[in-house]
Amino acid sequence: MLYSLQNTVKASMWLCLAWIITLPSAFAQSSLTYQKPPKEIADLVLAPSTPSASFSRTGEFMLLLERSGNPSIEDLAQPELRIAGMRINPATNGPSRSGAVENVKIKNTRTGVETQIKGLPTNARLGGFALSKDEKYAAVTNTSNTGISLWLVDLTTFEAKKLTDEIVNDVMGGTMSWTPDNKILLKAINPKRGSIPVAPLAPVGPTIQETSGNAAPSRTYQDLLTNRHEEDLFAYFMDSQLMLIDLDGNKTAFGQPGMFSSVSLSPDGKYVMIDKIKKPFSYLVPASRFPYDVQIWDMTGKNIKTFAEIPLDEVRPTGFDATVTGPRSINWRADKPATLYWVEAQDGGDGRVDVAERDIVYTLDAPFSGNKVKFASTAYRYGGISWSDDNFALFSERWSATRKQIVRLINPSKPMDKGTVIIERSSDDIYNDPGSPVFTTNQYGRSVILRKGDDVFMTSEGGSPEGSMPYLSTFNVKTKTEKILWRSQAPYYERVVKVLNNDATEFITSKEGIELQPNYWLVNTRKRIAPLQITNFEHPYESIKGIKKELVKYKRNDGLDLSAVVYTPEGYDPAKDGRLPVLMWAYPREYKSAAVASQVRGSLYRFTRLSWGSPLYWVTQGYAIMDQTEMPIVGEGDLEPNDFFLEQLVANAEAAIDYIVDSGIGDREKIAVGGHSYGAFMTANLLSHTNLFAAGIARSGAYNRTLTPFGFQYEQRTYWEAPDVYNTMAPFMHADKVKTPILLIHGMADNNAGTFPIQSERYYNALKGHGATTRLVFLPHESHGYAAEESILHTLYEQHEWLEKYVKNKK
Repeated sequence: MLYSLQNTVKASMWLCLAWIITLPSAFAQSSLTYQKPPKEIADLVLAPSTPSASFSRTGEFMLLLERSGNPSIEDLAQPELRIAGMRINPATNGPSRSGAVENVKIKNTRTGVETQIKGLPTNARLGGFALSKDEKYAAVTNTSNTGISLWLVDLTTFEAKKLTDEIVNDVMGGTMSWTPDNKILLKAINPKRGSIPVAPLAPVGPTIQETSGNAAPSRTYQDLLTNRHEEDLFAYFMDSQLMLIDLDGNKTAFGQPGMFSSVSLSPDGKYVMIDKIKKPFSYLVPASRFPYDVQIWDMTGKNIKTFAEIPLDEVRPTGFDATVTGPRSINWRADKPATLYWVEAQDGGDGRVDVAERDIVYTLDAPFSGNKVKFASTAYRYGGISWSDDNFALFSERWSATRKQIVRLINPSKPMDKGTVIIERSSDDIYNDPGSPVFTTNQYGRSVILRKGDDVFMTSEGGSPEGSMPYLSTFNVKTKTEKILWRSQAPYYERVVKVLNNDATEFITSKEGIELQPNYWLVNTRKRIAPLQITNFEHPYESIKGIKKELVKYKRNDGLDLSAVVYTPEGYDPAKDGRLPVLMWAYPREYKSAAVASQVRGSLYRFTRLSWGSPLYWVTQGYAIMDQTEMPIVGEGDLEPNDFFLEQLVANAEAAIDYIVDSGIGDREKIAVGGHSYGAFMTANLLSHTNLFAAGIARSGAYNRTLTPFGFQYEQRTYWEAPDVYNTMAPFMHADKVKTPILLIHGMADNNAGTFPIQSERYYNALKGHGATTRLVFLPHESHGYAAEESILHTLYEQHEWLEKYVKNKK
């Protein structure tokens, strides 16, 4: 069945490899085989991963999910269908790139007793965990090389069993929901969909796109549909039949088949809201913006109301405060049995239009035959509702251009009640962030605000000049003041992850330190007993236990406060050991306030966790590392941050270098700068406009901003509105100025908007054409982040060789 598609994919793979090998400007090197970095680095990469945890609604138990290691390059090289902004494994009818759980254990949070789930599939690749309302069962999917099956875990006997054959359709996720009577509503492959469409030998005609004059600016999406055959393939793999599965695996077809993107049960389990994609498809936007119908079905599978017909979303105004017209964010109220609420823009979706009411929220009760009720309105963009009951809810609105965030207390029983503003702040301001509400579970199994009268229980990151110190508090909505009930204490970073009772005196925390692996603890503030450690995950990086970590602060030339986290090798003493080569790693961020931009972010007491893209590996090689080096770009009031991008970026780098040199740690002549994505863009700009660094590392970046003409990062203006900004900020336009060695690395299957591989290819050619010292490494089958073990090790090898040659051993 997959013969034609597999041969098409294999042919494109060989063409891709041929292109790599024959591209003379990109690969002037002797070997194309995968290499490995020094053993000290490789051993850290291959260290066993720590299990993740998922808590039951009551918090009585937690699921410990043990994940497999990095896939091999052979895994990534399997056939992959890239259409409609998605990446599909045609053999499984699921996503081609997703992490997997290989084992599950249950741990009681009060007793600490840990139980292995028996009967799990061999070579398990589990995902999609969902607990039944009574928490006696967990549904989970398992992916093999040929499909996805549904499994059931009995949480009373700790036994797993297979419920269905490989019938699950997981192309767009959201595959299953539990009904109140312990059945699973499953999104399955339509058994009547027939054979996979075969590509025609010759096209039936040209591919044509047409516009009638309406402006349709769009981000640079990738993996979009390109022809009629791909449309047929998208329809084929999306074709689903909903099924009700009981605990014995018996299947009952539910409703008519269709291309379902979302399936959502009402809180009382009596209705199902279906998002059903329909034609015409688009070659300009991904599937999430295709037209669809929102239908309400009863539990016999009958469509009792087509609630909305959402058109193709190709034409949308520019700017991050722009949105669609018509109904959006359609959801069930968590505190009602079956009440819909949604939002409709009043400004045509254009944030530049001046209106008194920008968004209106409407509601409609079951059986959905009445008229919609005007529930609330906003002056800014709707940001969400946290429900409690019919007399209490928290209503949020925000404005991206100014970073403004407002939270109001409203009374849901009084539609259009303007309520009371209880929080008004910059979304970037971490020092004055009271946090987010703690949630509990109501009678419908839905999450609602945990509160005691006017006191809402909240958790906050606890930003401060000393770094983050998370806390648990009550926020009084009448006095608009908070009372801290518990706070993390130095030298640890500890945060509340699950509140266990109604007065928040018993809860579970995740506690970590610089050399203390994160583990879960049971804390009781009412009883005078010591916290009880629930898990005992071991330290995975014994070889770097002794390194020194320091949160440092310094000032920019305009007085702006900056910070970074500095790592130095174990036992290092600047007075005795002299200066070290330095690797500075950063990612620029835009702010609308200098005061907010100067706030300290992060914590000295976080565990030193290594990811594939971390710069910390080189502390084992005798380097000092400046990580999380703050690179704020500020534009206050009506000024845009990017109007000052280059001058502030350079000032940030100068301040960081001055600090590390003046502290006696760094050698000014041996400092490298690096970053990923927008950090790569930053790196290229710094090497274009300064001679501050010995070398640069730029991974998966975008360098020519004319290729992202309708905005990038937080730039809302289009190229035609601000051409000078686009041209000034684009490293490609300044390739002739680069005199510092720069290493470019890019995944050949990068599907991140704007960072397509041609960005690095063309930038490399521009650098080469002007005599720069540069190297371009394309990683086959890798996306924006790198996944295969071979690719990660080779990336670290390339970076290591570059740093050794042009930084540590610089001549």
